[in-house]
Amino acid sequence: MSTFDLKGQVALITGGAHGIGFSMAEALGKAGAEIAFNATSEKSVARGLENFNKIGLAAHGYVADVTDEAAVEQLVAQIEKDLGSLDILVNNAGIIQRTQMLEMAAADFKKVVDVDLTGPFIVAKAVIPAMIEKNHGKIINICSMMSELGRETVAGYAAAKGGLKMLTKNICAEFGEFNIQCNGIGPGYIATSQTAPLRERQADGSRHPFDAFIYSKTPQGRWGEAEDLQGPAVFLASSASDFVNGQILYVDGGMLAYIGRQKNDLIK
Repeated sequence: MSTFDLKGQVALITGGAHGIGFSMAEALGKAGAEIAFNATSEKSVARGLENFNKIGLAAHGYVADVTDEAAVEQLVAQIEKDLGSLDILVNNAGIIQRTQMLEMAAADFKKVVDVDLTGPFIVAKAVIPAMIEKNHGKIINICSMMSELGRETVAGYAAAKGGLKMLTKNICAEFGEFNIQCNGIGPGYIATSQTAPLRERQADGSRHPFDAFIYSKTPQGRWGEAEDLQGPAVFLASSASDFVNGQILYVDGGMLAYIGRQKNDLIK
């Protein structure tokens, strides 16, 4: 099990103050890594630090916008000063806007792509030189099932996540010779506080229509939990994955492999 030990490693999880980013940061921290995270405001950083304190992990929080190249360079320089050069980068920060394509302004499309695709490019570009110097590095890009599939109202998100899948492969191709592994995690539908209303039973006891949709398309018949991403994150951050490169690990309960249940098979 020593191959999963992250002691002495420094990890940056972008957008790691809450949600799945926080959950993956928790796992990396418990595996021994020093944790750094960023958020776009002092308030979010403070909230993240409070969350880490509650679980007994010391973390280092910074204010930085992943779409601002100068700010990211300053962020990485400060982390190197405080903790040492980065061994692990989790490009988790992201946004989504659910709008029909014909109603979506080009500016809104560009904003989603800027955060979800250009941001990971900027942060990876900032950390790779030090990884080359030490001949070691792990980059984990948080992709999506929308890296493979389309769906109504998420044109910008799907375009960005599809691009992030290919950026992952390109980083592998360009920097693999320096013992840098770049892989992606593609979460399925994850149960969060934001999706709680979609999982509530209806007045007649039946599932919410979207909950029924997730059940019908997932062989395991449930939503994912943020904790389901912890093991994959530790694996891809550790020496256990030293010969895994350019891959996307989909953590989706089998959704991408499954055609779905017939309507009369849905559980009430």
